[in-house]
Amino acid sequence: MNNPLQNLHDEGLLDNPIWSALTTGHAHLALESGSARRYPSDIGPLSGLLAPTPEAFSDLAAIIPEGDIAVLFLAEKPEIPAGWQIVRDGTLIQMICPNIPDQPKIPNPVLPMQPADFPEMAALAALTEPGPFRANTASLGGFLGIRVDGRLAAMAGQRLAPTGFAEVSAVCTHPDFRGRGYAQALVAAVARDIHASGRTPFLTSFEANSGAIRVYQQVGFNLRRRFELAVVKPPLTAP
Repeated sequence: MNNPLQNLHDEGLLDNPIWSALTTGHAHLALESGSARRYPSDIGPLSGLLAPTPEAFSDLAAIIPEGDIAVLFLAEKPEIPAGWQIVRDGTLIQMICPNIPDQPKIPNPVLPMQPADFPEMAALAALTEPGPFRANTASLGGFLGIRVDGRLAAMAGQRLAPTGFAEVSAVCTHPDFRGRGYAQALVAAVARDIHASGRTPFLTSFEANSGAIRVYQQVGFNLRRRFELAVVKPPLTAP
C-alpha cells in the first residue's frame, strides 16, 4: 500500500537528519549553539551541524558536557579540527520505508513500552549495543517490546523525528531469543505506527551489518544514501 503523504514530505531533511530533527520535530529538546545542535546527554549524544566547518565544531564543543562525546552523521569523512579526537568512525546506510509493511506473525504479543520498562530496556541495549542508548532515550517514544516468560526479549522504537519522518531505532534482541523473527516483527510494527501517524519511517545502520540490513529489506526498507559516522570528543578545556 502506498503512503499518500510521502510526496508531501521533504526528503531533503534526511540528508542531514540529526540537524533536521533538532531544528524541526525535536527542536524543543535541542541544546543550541550557533551552527550546532545536540540532544540532552540523558537522551543521547546525537549531534547535528548545519555544515561541518571549524566554526560549527567550535559551537558544538560549547554544548558537549565535559568528558562526553558527540555522534555525527556526515556526508563525507570530515576534517576534524585540531585537538578533537575521533573515537569511532565507519560507513552508515540510511534506508526508507515508503509503503506500509505487512505485520509478521509471531506467537508473542508486541507490547508498548512504559517508563517502568526503561531500566530493563537500557540493560538490553547495554548488552546488545544497537547504538547510543541512555537512561532517557526511550522517552523519545514509540518503543515496543516482546517479553518471553516476563523477560524483555527484544525491542525497537523511534528516535530522530524530522518533520514528516520518524527513525526506527534501538532494534535489538537478547542473545537468548535470537532467530525467532522478533526483530522483523518489531521493525514492522514500529514502521506501521509511524505510517499511521502520517509520517514516513527511515532508519540508519552500519553498512557492514548485513544481517540487520536483510531484516530491514524484508520489512520493506530501501537504501536511500550513505553517511560517514564520526564519534568525536572535543579538546579538553584548558585549566
